[in-house]
Amino acid sequence: MAAKDGLTMKMVVIAGSAKLQEEIKEWMRYWEKKNYVVLNYPRSIPQKVFKKTYPSVHKKFFIDLLKADVLFVANERKNNRAGYIGPETFAEIGFAVIQKILYKKKIEIILSNMPSAKVPCHDEITRWSGLKWIKIKHSDENL
Repeated sequence: MAAKDGLTMKMVVIAGSAKLQEEIKEWMRYWEKKNYVVLNYPRSIPQKVFKKTYPSVHKKFFIDLLKADVLFVANERKNNRAGYIGPETFAEIGFAVIQKILYKKKIEIILSNMPSAKVPCHDEITRWSGLKWIKIKHSDENL
């Protein structure tokens, strides 16, 4: 947890597709209004420097995830799939789940949407939600 003006603030890492920058910015504003510190979020890396930059950006994301109180997955509609979760985001969710169940880390894992059955990890997300390892935010629900 971070401190601001003597108050302890919770920290959130936002996961999701870097191609959905507008949606990511909306979620960043949402969490900041709730007085969370946004430690990290999906960044769009220019193709020109992608190969050189990606490893350090990826490593920092996982380091920040170790510090986070919340992993929020901004799994919006993408590629004509509701609640899209790509392989990299699924790996990030898996990393947080492992921290939670193996090391007893107190981290909330919250998805903005239930992935559709067309999303390859749908069954695992359903199972993990049933086990209460993750939560699915409902559109009318305030976190």
